[in-house]
Amino acid sequence: MKITIIAGARPNFMKIAPIIRAVKHAQKSGKDISYRLVHTGQHYDRKLSGSFFDELNIPDPDVNLEVGSGSHAQQTAQIMVKFEKELLENPCDYVLVVGDVNSTMACAIVAKKLHINVIHVEAGLRSFDLRMPEEINRMVTDAITDLFFTTTEQAGQHLQNAGIPQEKIKFVGNTMIDTLIDNLDRLRKPEVFEQHQLEAGNYWVMTLHRPSNVDEAQKLLALLNLISENAGDKKIIFPVHPRTAKTLAALGDLPTNILFTDPLPYLEFMYLVKHAAAVITDSGGIQEETTYLGIPCITLRENTERPETVDVGSNVLCGFDPEKMERAFDQLNSDNWKKGEIPELWDGKTAERIINSIMNYELPKTNN
Repeated sequence: MKITIIAGARPNFMKIAPIIRAVKHAQKSGKDISYRLVHTGQHYDRKLSGSFFDELNIPDPDVNLEVGSGSHAQQTAQIMVKFEKELLENPCDYVLVVGDVNSTMACAIVAKKLHINVIHVEAGLRSFDLRMPEEINRMVTDAITDLFFTTTEQAGQHLQNAGIPQEKIKFVGNTMIDTLIDNLDRLRKPEVFEQHQLEAGNYWVMTLHRPSNVDEAQKLLALLNLISENAGDKKIIFPVHPRTAKTLAALGDLPTNILFTDPLPYLEFMYLVKHAAAVITDSGGIQEETTYLGIPCITLRENTERPETVDVGSNVLCGFDPEKMERAFDQLNSDNWKKGEIPELWDGKTAERIINSIMNYELPKTNN
């Protein structure tokens, strides 16, 4: 059995690391399974991708398509053209994609048109907001997937509602949490911790990169000022995404209690999150990581494809509603935050379940 595993953007690397380890474990057990790792190069900045291979013990990719940046259409087209050539030269039984980035959708389309079965890890997530490019990627990928691995029962229900047969849907848990659990003892204190004399439980972490929050300069400035005003004596550590950096460069004076840093390696960033009083974000994955760690999370989005982090976990949705944000900050500052729990099957064994399921599942034969 030959599987081509796709990774392209920062969140993908945390999701594929445990899958690759599970494949190697299966190989040691005498199973007939091998993989080829394709890095599309969607995130080409080493701070956003390269260091993850070192930190998470991911082998160097067999190929890097080096697609770089561009509009959604340009980037997707580049991935498809280059991945088609790769797949024709290195045929496989299955293409495994994770998450919801452009690489996920583009590689799934290419594989399906070459009559190769598609496996989607983290299938069935829905925000029901078509303004989000990721939602379109999720819907298109799931429309042509052959075997679906979900993080929650609710994600599986979304797929069934779309007409996917139940036998193709496998509720396995969350590979992102596998990676977090695997590395909790390896987290590394970043230089910023000592540099700014941070104290555990007495600072906030913030990440913002979605266009709706960061592309308009004055809106971003208003957002930063509101967060700064509610932080009290707490410092706010803000690793800045390249997209956000472009807008920040056009602004004048910024709040002095917000400490701007370059993007951090995974082990350093998760150290900051684990010891923070709270996290403010518009990311999807960080909602999951804070839920597992029990860290209060304020998500600056109107919706989430990960509702379990709100229903079960420690996350609250605020959008860009000042009143909702103020209420959340009041609860946070009065130590009145809800007590979250860890969702079902977020136990560090998801990748093992995925590989076992693939080995035991008879996907339809193809003509490739």
